[in-house]
Formats: sequence, C-alpha cells, structure tokens
Amino acid sequence: MGARKLEKISLEDRVMRLLRQYGRGLLGLLVAVMIVHDLFGTHGFLAMRRTQAEIKQVQANLDKLNKENLELQQEVKDLKTDPRLIEKIARDDLGLARPGEVIIRIPQAPAQEPGSPAKR
Repeated sequence: MGARKLEKISLEDRVMRLLRQYGRGLLGLLVAVMIVHDLFGTHGFLAMRRTQAEIKQVQANLDKLNKENLELQQEVKDLKTDPRLIEKIARDDLGLARPGEVIIRIPQAPAQEPGSPAKR
C-alpha cells in the first residue's frame, strides 16, 4: 500500500508541475480558440452581421412590394368605379368609339436607327 501511495503522490505532483508549466499557455490557447470561434464560427459575429444585412435587404424589398401592392389595389379600385378611366382605356387601347364617332389612325413612321442616313 505504501508504494501505491507514493506513486499517487508523485503522479499528482507531476500533474501539478505540468499545470504550473503549461497552464497559462493552455489557457491562452483556449481563450484564443474561443475568440476565433466567436468571430468566424457558424453563429459568430461576422455571420450575425451578414444575416442582419440580409434582413435589411429583405425588409427593403418587402416595403417596396407592399407599396406596389397598395398602388395596384388603388388601380383596381379605380378601374372598378371610375367610368372615365374605363372609357379612356376603351378608347386608347381597344380603339372603341361612341356612336357617331369616326376613328382615324395615322400610322407612325418607323423609328430610325442612330447613325443611319436620314431620308429627304
């Protein structure tokens, strides 16, 4: 029993010596690893910043789409209730006329390409 106790004490002494000798270095290494993980890890600081930027971009797109949706809802309401707008669309886009009116369409000249000689 006495020999085992001596081995145990000497083992504990060895561990204590190793901790005294390398403890600060191991602790510093552990802290450095934790800092690197917190900065560059999957859920680290940089990933969080990137996610926040994506959230801002999606929110801006959502605001733009909500504004466009409101404009389209107003246009639908106007098309359902405003007879002058309905008549304007019927005249301009569909070429309809009131009884007794005659529509004369003047064909437009084709657009010239830039750099081509002009006809005289």
